[in-house]
Amino acid sequence: MARLYVFAEGQTEQTFADTVLKPHLTNHGVYVMGPVLVAHAKKKGKVHRGGGSRYVPMKNDIQRFLKQEKNADVFFTTMIDLYRIGSDFPGLAEAEKLRLQPDKRVNALEEAFAKDIGDARFVPFIQLHEYEAYLFSDVTCLALFYDHHENQLGKLKAIADGHSTPEFIDDGPATAPSKRIIAEIPDYADAKPVVGPQVAELIGLRTIRAKCPHFSAWVSRLENLAGPTP
Repeated sequence: MARLYVFAEGQTEQTFADTVLKPHLTNHGVYVMGPVLVAHAKKKGKVHRGGGSRYVPMKNDIQRFLKQEKNADVFFTTMIDLYRIGSDFPGLAEAEKLRLQPDKRVNALEEAFAKDIGDARFVPFIQLHEYEAYLFSDVTCLALFYDHHENQLGKLKAIADGHSTPEFIDDGPATAPSKRIIAEIPDYADAKPVVGPQVAELIGLRTIRAKCPHFSAWVSRLENLAGPTP
């Protein structure tokens, strides 16, 4: 069985990796180690975690894990947002030329990320444009947590229907997926780490993967880390 470390941008992704991704990948021979929050700073020898907006601390932390875990069957991946990605991220200037093609832009950034880390066991993943895009795969599942919000959920569904994939819902400061949900359901702002993963679990990986091809391609890569099933 392969082992996989997931470096998560925030608590929402951390919980999702633990409660949704982990049991799924276990069935494919890949064991997800306790997902860790990405590093954003190191002060007086202590690593401070959470938030993926600063690249260098995150890079240093990932490379430290790579040096500690040298076995060929140990792998590493990330769940960080394209939304408001750090200005020091590798390849950012070149990828900016592809802003109108978000799928190609994120692929270019992931390639630059992999090259900069420099280890074949590292599988970079940058979310288009942030975690809440996955919830637009079926926004009706939010109703379990927010009843009497039929009109608001209808507006969110209209947003989803207006995009070929939820991953293309843009990354503007007021129009990113999470901002759109909060605009209709303000209580979600404080409940993200708890409600976000539970809604994704209700929607199900099958539906999310059908609606979010970049996410699905990443999950496929992770499923194959242990090699072919005997």
